[in-house]
Amino acid sequence: MSVRVLALVGSLRAGSHNRQLAEAAVKHAPAGVEVVVFDGLGDVPFYNEDIDVEGALPAGAAALREAAGQADAFLLFSPEYNGTIPAVLKNAIDWLSRPYGAGALSGKPAAVVGTAFGQFGGVWAQDETRKSLGVAGSAVLADAKFSIPGSLTRFAELHPQDDAEVAEQLPAILAQLAAATPVAA
Repeated sequence: MSVRVLALVGSLRAGSHNRQLAEAAVKHAPAGVEVVVFDGLGDVPFYNEDIDVEGALPAGAAALREAAGQADAFLLFSPEYNGTIPAVLKNAIDWLSRPYGAGALSGKPAAVVGTAFGQFGGVWAQDETRKSLGVAGSAVLADAKFSIPGSLTRFAELHPQDDAEVAEQLPAILAQLAAATPVAA
């Protein structure tokens, strides 16, 4: 049985290096792991309890929850915006944390990786993302980390899927996620 990992990308930009990292995760997924990149984060309205109503859920939020409900684990790709997590990624976590204690993230393993222009590769944003995932009830893999600095120069002419370090690290993190899922146990 295959472990399904839902990839959420914190950058909506078409040429995003984090989006390209997610594509690399799809390409380099180890046997028995399927990575599915969710493409609709830009369609999910900001979380508001007044619109989180069964039977009248906004379409973007419903699609996100459906995709997350089919996932065994999560891999979030976070750039760093002003030293922290991008709003679109935090919003996805907020939607997936509800209903409280029974949201789609609850108890499922998650890891956070990413790339950013700065010298630390978005470490602050990724740490904040892990914190938010943990508060939302996810089983965050604390040791599954991969931050790539200097994205604009490193990936100027090289797609992340062709980067040797990416090809080594992403499959290892995906294997950790697979091993942490009840499906794999």
